[in-house]
Amino acid sequence: MIALVEQRQRRLTMQSIEMIPGTTAIRCLDWDRDRFDIEFGLQNGTTYNSFLIQSEKTALIDTSHEKFRQLYLDTVLGLIDPQKLDYLIVSHTEPDHSGLVKDILALAPQVTVVGSKVAIQFLENWVHAPFKQQIVKNGDRLDLGNGHVLEFVIAPNLHWPDTIFTYDTKTQILYTCDAFGMHYCDDHTFDEDLDLIEEDYQYYYDCLMRPNARSVLSALKRMSELPEIATIATGHGPLLHHNVTELVGRYRQWSQEQAKAETTVAVFYVSDYGYSDRLSQAIAHGITKTGVAVEMMDLKSADPQDVRELVSIASGLVIGTPPTTGPIAASAQTAMSTVLAAAKAKQSIGVFESGGRDSESVYLLFNQFRDLGLNPVFSPIVVKETPTDATYHLCEEAGTDMGQWLSRDRNIKQIKAINSELEKALGRLSSGLYILTTQKGSFSSAMLASWVAQASFKPLGITVLVAKDRAIESLLHPGDHFVLNVLEEGNSQRLMKHFLQRFAPGADRFEGVKTYSANNGCPILADALAYLECEVKSRMECGDHWNIYSTVSIGRVSKPDALTAVHHRKVGNHY
Repeated sequence: MIALVEQRQRRLTMQSIEMIPGTTAIRCLDWDRDRFDIEFGLQNGTTYNSFLIQSEKTALIDTSHEKFRQLYLDTVLGLIDPQKLDYLIVSHTEPDHSGLVKDILALAPQVTVVGSKVAIQFLENWVHAPFKQQIVKNGDRLDLGNGHVLEFVIAPNLHWPDTIFTYDTKTQILYTCDAFGMHYCDDHTFDEDLDLIEEDYQYYYDCLMRPNARSVLSALKRMSELPEIATIATGHGPLLHHNVTELVGRYRQWSQEQAKAETTVAVFYVSDYGYSDRLSQAIAHGITKTGVAVEMMDLKSADPQDVRELVSIASGLVIGTPPTTGPIAASAQTAMSTVLAAAKAKQSIGVFESGGRDSESVYLLFNQFRDLGLNPVFSPIVVKETPTDATYHLCEEAGTDMGQWLSRDRNIKQIKAINSELEKALGRLSSGLYILTTQKGSFSSAMLASWVAQASFKPLGITVLVAKDRAIESLLHPGDHFVLNVLEEGNSQRLMKHFLQRFAPGADRFEGVKTYSANNGCPILADALAYLECEVKSRMECGDHWNIYSTVSIGRVSKPDALTAVHHRKVGNHY
């Protein structure tokens, strides 16, 4: 039976459905959420999933985001008397899953909170009141009776350091919180239509899990030791039941590919301090787009030996400023000292401000690393106010810059190594020259494009291929808009020179260029021969590029007799 409660002003709804007798999914549907952490392309809202297991003893797995407080609590109270709740299992302490822990403790003070050691420590600092607790390690079990034996799997860094999975041996349901989820909101509880969700599934992995690929592989290895998994109950999006083998296999494939990367960047952050985790995820996402691997480590709970080992293998370091006072300052500062002691001259370095009130000076930390002989790749990122979409995009651009910097020698070597007749023949395919411009919220971007073609008549549509390591690709997801500016033969060099230059993260791409706004809000270049206003409809993965299919709504030509600028290459293995 599905219970649906609406809060129309914010389009927040509740869905409770009995998955099997005694096990209920409580899904908080956030239909209008247009950005989640670093994911700029989020178009389909999200859900926050919680689960109730009722047997001889009763367990609630995770809560929800505080924006759902009354809706969620009313739903839970309609399912169970809170005085009969025995366990509250906290898969991890990120606020979108644990935001209502205090409320549950107030309603059910007798409940035992179950979590990893790191999760319990965080909750102690957050709740500021005694509560019953049970710390679990990998392989520990909890018997709820009637065959419901819960086995715990430690899965750190997916995507917080305190994450655990919970497996019910009776129902063969694995509760995984963030892992295997997606930001996709609809009334379907399960993954019946794979075609509908697979793009969101991969995008979620790329943003949140790819930077932790080695941790994903470790979790998959532990999962392989469990009996059969019939259902994966995720913390976001539909639950996986019809395509479990396929979708778990994709995680394995993607993570193995990422783990093979020759170059690694260590990203250090503080999970529950300021905006450190979200900013670090944005930077990490930018790095992984370039084929460079990322290892993320929480300064608050990092073991000194693990810190030294990670720094020793890393070609680059990214550091979020730790706090100087408060309950986590001592451990974070100790880990930071270990990073400084282990850092080596010639490593690349980037520093960002975590956004906490008592954060260490970003410039002081930056200068300490520079004095040790490390090479700054991007300027210190300063966060004085609540981060906006522009802030997260700046961080992603900074990460992309670091990844491109660290992979430059590899790319040059690959280009020089290939010079066969095939590449020479491929290079004879000519193409036009265009500037793609886009605007989303408070930030804009642009790129020189040459792989452009008309793709359909009804509707009028085009395709544009965009390299995966371009920062702009995050602004080209279904529902996004852009303008394709056509360059004029004999009058393209100035615009090409401008947009081919390397811009610092967050820099204004249009400074010194005359533009005016299209109907879709994106910049039109005043000196373009023609322009097309486009809306992205779909993306297809093509090796190291995304093929962006878009419909065209408006177009104009400024010089009817002029010709499009054309690009000729000598070989076909680089631009």
